[in-house]
Amino acid sequence: MPESALRGVIAAIATPIDQSGEPDCARATKLARHLVDNGCDGLNVLGTTGEATSFSFAQRQKVMNAYRQAGLPLGRMMVGTGAAAVADAVALTRLAAELGFAGALVLPPFYYKGVPDDGLAAYIETIVTATAAHPIPIYLYHYPALSGLPWHPKLIRRLVDAFGGRMAGLKDSSGDMTFAREAAAISPSFKVFPSTEAVLLDARAGAFAGCISATANLNADLCQRAWGLGDAAALATAVTIRKLFDGRPLVPGVKALLAHIHGDPALARVMPPLAGFSPADTAAVTGGYDQARAKRVA
Repeated sequence: MPESALRGVIAAIATPIDQSGEPDCARATKLARHLVDNGCDGLNVLGTTGEATSFSFAQRQKVMNAYRQAGLPLGRMMVGTGAAAVADAVALTRLAAELGFAGALVLPPFYYKGVPDDGLAAYIETIVTATAAHPIPIYLYHYPALSGLPWHPKLIRRLVDAFGGRMAGLKDSSGDMTFAREAAAISPSFKVFPSTEAVLLDARAGAFAGCISATANLNADLCQRAWGLGDAAALATAVTIRKLFDGRPLVPGVKALLAHIHGDPALARVMPPLAGFSPADTAAVTGGYDQARAKRVA
């Protein structure tokens, strides 16, 4: 199986919502096109920022198909296919492969906590076996604060040893750089993407394959200058924008700032159980963003 080409600046893209609570595929694909044309090497579709677990199976299929129908470069994108039910994870991973996505990002089956490694390995084995005819690269999604289940280094090594090149890498949303570096050392072919753009200069030097960041929806041009050119000043501005969300709900905040940037209030809508960004937080974040951009221009 050819090695996945995913690397560099990857935005964990938000999924716009229409007034009826359905994915707004027209806005979704428009945003995706904007991001790949303005600094993103790739996209992570239907991840946490994309509110994947708040959508039904059919809604997730709808978004995935819309990306293909819009002619977007799916070879530069991974898509979240993990689910609590392994049959759903298999079906979504098969669809990702058939549509031409470059990778499947797989959460652990997150309802039952404290399950043994054998259970998590069986979950991955079921997906790998069921998709052998179209062997899409699999990226593990490590976000124990939300999933309650870690892909820990011993288990990762077991999966890499068992399934070889199918285990392409990992998105690390733990914020634990010691873990990220340990995971990246497991195999030269196992590509690790921390969830913050703050690592981009280290990644450029070879520590990681890049980053997969929610705030790359907002600062991808700056991130690309850091990744492609080693521009530390651009990275500092990108990180300043990211830090605007410290202590604030990230997904509603990213969507509120997208609405500001694109002049489209509909982009601020979120799915339950998330709630919209507060007016006070919106004013603070949009003001901080505009100030950061003005300083960059000046």
